[in-house]
Amino acid sequence: MNGYLSIVLHAHLPYVRHPEYEEFLEEDWLYEAITETYIPLLKMFENLTRDRVKFNITMTISGTLSNMLQDELLQNRYLNHMNKMVEFCSLELERLQNDPEMLEVAKHNYQVYTSARDYYIYHNKDLIKRFRYYQDLGCLEIIPVTATHGMLPMMKDYPNAVKAQVKMAKLDYINSFGREPKGIWLAECAYYKGQDSYLKDEGIRYFLVDAHGIKNANPRPVYGVYSPVYTNNGVAAFARDLESSEQVWSSEVGYPGDGSYREFHKDAGYELDYEYIKPFLHSDGVRRNMGIKYHAITDKKGDYKKIYNPTEARNKAISHAYNFVYNRSLQLDYLSKKMKYRKPIIVSPYDAELYGHWWYEGPIFLEYIFRAIQESNFESITPSQYLDKYKVNQVVDVSMSSWGANGYYDVWVDDSNDYIYRHLHKAAEKMIELSQYEPRNEIEYRALNQAARELFMAQTSCWPFIMFTKTMVGYAQKKVSDHIYRLFKIYEDFKNGTIDEEWLSEIEGRDNIFRNIDYRVYR
Repeated sequence: MNGYLSIVLHAHLPYVRHPEYEEFLEEDWLYEAITETYIPLLKMFENLTRDRVKFNITMTISGTLSNMLQDELLQNRYLNHMNKMVEFCSLELERLQNDPEMLEVAKHNYQVYTSARDYYIYHNKDLIKRFRYYQDLGCLEIIPVTATHGMLPMMKDYPNAVKAQVKMAKLDYINSFGREPKGIWLAECAYYKGQDSYLKDEGIRYFLVDAHGIKNANPRPVYGVYSPVYTNNGVAAFARDLESSEQVWSSEVGYPGDGSYREFHKDAGYELDYEYIKPFLHSDGVRRNMGIKYHAITDKKGDYKKIYNPTEARNKAISHAYNFVYNRSLQLDYLSKKMKYRKPIIVSPYDAELYGHWWYEGPIFLEYIFRAIQESNFESITPSQYLDKYKVNQVVDVSMSSWGANGYYDVWVDDSNDYIYRHLHKAAEKMIELSQYEPRNEIEYRALNQAARELFMAQTSCWPFIMFTKTMVGYAQKKVSDHIYRLFKIYEDFKNGTIDEEWLSEIEGRDNIFRNIDYRVYR
């Protein structure tokens, strides 16, 4: 046995919940991820467990995602959405009955959506309980993310705010999974010197950084990125392996670009007759991605797209999984000859939503990685399991770093979004001040808790990322401004003794993350 592979899937979505509307476009992000990523991953765990295939995998489940998956309103909305999708897929079987090639894809789509809906109903709409089941079984290690995916370097001048993001993440994790977390995912893998002290205070054993966070550490680590290091506070840092990441992430040489795989960008919501699909769109009637797709990637440089073949794509995903494991075997063979006293670990972190949502066949690829590992000269492992094997590690100063373009926060501090931070900093100042007060009655206690929620949600790093990528910019800007405005209003009303209970109840109903929050987390 020459070493270990640690696959880490980062499952996260920003908190999007709008009870004030009957339907909301951005809530579709959650519905797509449930159908295409989270349920397929759970089914993958089920398949491997049933066949007694040994596997160890790590997943983050962010507090925002966990709270949405456990929210009754969103659970019911997802089920309504799935009922509509199953109805649409059924109509497609009729429409395409005289086109054998397209009909095969339509049958596949119908099976996928009916199966996902049935799975969701069978498990009482509680996917968090299913993830917890596999963690309790010992094959899945779930770790939290900074509470609302808050990027800690952006609040380093406000230690109470950094502490709150870490502490709230831990408390919410315990509430969902019934145990203390072993590690944590730092939003955007962003690190600055000293922030590990907050992890130590909460008993967190490890975190992950991009490769250059450890490659540029001082002193330079003896084993590079193929072994964890300790910070001066005794918290372990694991680094992303670039070689294994590129094989999946790269648009040029990565597996997901293969012509057999399903084309993400050709969707029935834009391809089919408008009057036909209109009943399945939102009430505004605007075309949108429905998740129903019929074409393969084919030639990435051409306009022609062949009809998708699910069987061909599945076989290609299995072939790529065995190729991935073969390459890791070669990599670990080489590394094990260079490293004395320990076996190397390859840490491969990915956004979970890559598997299934962006790369439709990704969950098949993952499942067959673990099947192929059974025939290899290495094993799968989680970061905490590796630390249990190798308790002594080199102590270094991990370098300031992040993942994303250029690797040093550039994406999140850019001309498109840097203006938000002066407002976020002022909001943090006000929240820290509010945390010093004791409420005089129940309404004030609720108001202080709600102020904490508003700051947490404003700090989500997805908002500046969306501004940078110029996708749903208006929505991201509105989210930041709305949450900060509400916090400022609570601050003024609290100081003046003029809290509007009706207004407070309304925003509590909208922004209801962290049901058991205590605003004193900011003290």
